[in-house]
Amino acid sequence: ARASGVTVDTIDDVRPLARTGAPQGIVAEATPIPPLGLDELLNQTPDPAALVVFDHLTDPRNVGAIARTAWAAGVGGLVVSGRRSAPLGATAFKAAAGALENLRISEISSVADAIEHLRRREVWTVGLAGDAETTLYDTKLFTEPVAIVIGAEGKGLSRLAAERCDQLVSIPMAPGPESLNASVAAALAMYELARARGWVT
Repeated sequence: ARASGVTVDTIDDVRPLARTGAPQGIVAEATPIPPLGLDELLNQTPDPAALVVFDHLTDPRNVGAIARTAWAAGVGGLVVSGRRSAPLGATAFKAAAGALENLRISEISSVADAIEHLRRREVWTVGLAGDAETTLYDTKLFTEPVAIVIGAEGKGLSRLAAERCDQLVSIPMAPGPESLNASVAAALAMYELARARGWVT
């Protein structure tokens, strides 16, 4: 850190300075990264676009976990709702393990309006929905410019988001479970996208 020009102080106990439990011995003070507008995000994302839209996720640990997987899977950016959603705060940043500092992020006020805007920009929108007839592995859209829409924990996609998505897909499961954790479902979708594009084998 010192070699990069970062001021480093050594203290006996970092816990009073940390905003999360178990800070693991290091606390950094940093200026927030300003979010991009949706058009800025699209203009900066390599073609064909690969984005993830958060439809009012409320658990910051899921936000961070999804961001971490998005970075690993090669997703170009995140679209997050600024209302009724988990903040991009200390808990999310800790769970993301560096991903939120390395991903392009657009903060929007309306998920439904953002989906409409993505469609106008010729980005397909694929929502994860447990009751969808088409499965994640049957969609043909992952080689096209696409945004995967992830619904809230427990509630799933909001009605308006589901209505405006180009396609809804489900994840096949053995009989019994009703759903997967949001971050697990998102990970499966992002890696299926990466596989379809030949980013991973």
